[in-house]
Amino acid sequence: MKYADWPLSAPVNLTWEVTHQCNLKCIHCLSSSSVESPGELDEAECRAIVDQLATLKVFEINFGGGEPLLKDYFLPLLRYIHTRGIVTCISTNGTVLTDEAVACFTGNPLVNVQVSLDGATPEVNDRIRGQGTFHRIIKGIERLAGKNIPLSINTVVTSLNFMQLSQLKEMAGSYGASLRVSRFRPSGRARDSWEMLRLNPEQLRGLSDWLGDDPSILTGDSFFSISQDGRRHLGLDMCGACKMTCCIDPCGFVYPCAFMQEREFCGGNLRETTFKDIWDNSAAFQYFRQLEPEACRKCPRFNSCRGGCPAVAYFVSRDLNSADPECLINWSRDISAAPPLEGK
Repeated sequence: MKYADWPLSAPVNLTWEVTHQCNLKCIHCLSSSSVESPGELDEAECRAIVDQLATLKVFEINFGGGEPLLKDYFLPLLRYIHTRGIVTCISTNGTVLTDEAVACFTGNPLVNVQVSLDGATPEVNDRIRGQGTFHRIIKGIERLAGKNIPLSINTVVTSLNFMQLSQLKEMAGSYGASLRVSRFRPSGRARDSWEMLRLNPEQLRGLSDWLGDDPSILTGDSFFSISQDGRRHLGLDMCGACKMTCCIDPCGFVYPCAFMQEREFCGGNLRETTFKDIWDNSAAFQYFRQLEPEACRKCPRFNSCRGGCPAVAYFVSRDLNSADPECLINWSRDISAAPPLEGK
């Protein structure tokens, strides 16, 4: 039975990019963030959206950007969301934390915080996130550590930091945090750095084996297509876009996910229609619920990954019916071993 035959009445969680403004200019930024976009939602509009999401019983909102803490109304909005009983996860670069923000997060059962760090050393992290950012990010992590805040360090896995993943896990543990890894995908500014930062087949094999050996590593997105079957029980076995999740951008446009913010995939704008109408009736969302890439339907692993990540497939081939090029089946035939990660 296809997912489209039993759609949820609302997403379990969604990503909300509250601003494109950012004080960093990371070379793999999914949204090319740097400055605030014209027409970003104001606080009253955001509160009205929160009311809709609460009525629909959305469980969690994952906030990103840009840097959400640069939005002047973000903390008041966060407090309002918590009065509606919605769990929140805040993705921050850790460099603009204030005493008010730390106090808002501390001991709050509805808050999780993830800080982005893309290397265990300044030499690696700063090539991706900018000169001097490693030490600034570490200072931010130190401000959050030991404060009764569920904390994770989030690393986008690239060819530059692949060999430091075990070091990053150790570093996270030293702060009482978990390590969460994200796939590198060619959206936003990452399209320009895709060929330089993408993993090669040997590294993909190494990553897959490493994840299979360590269930404590958090993987919040589409690693199912590059993971061994032993890790399957830890998360989805298909893309969750328009099924379990979606994305709201800073101007109120709703997309299947944060990595597919293309106008042809837009479900609508929350200034013009309701979230429920977009979720239930958008042609783009209905299409994604039925998406089964033609290139994958006869694959022996089809029931394990349903075609993998459409965002990677689309931005590499411009074709949603093509396979995720990093799916295990596409590279495992030719790779028998990979170099071990440092510290393993």
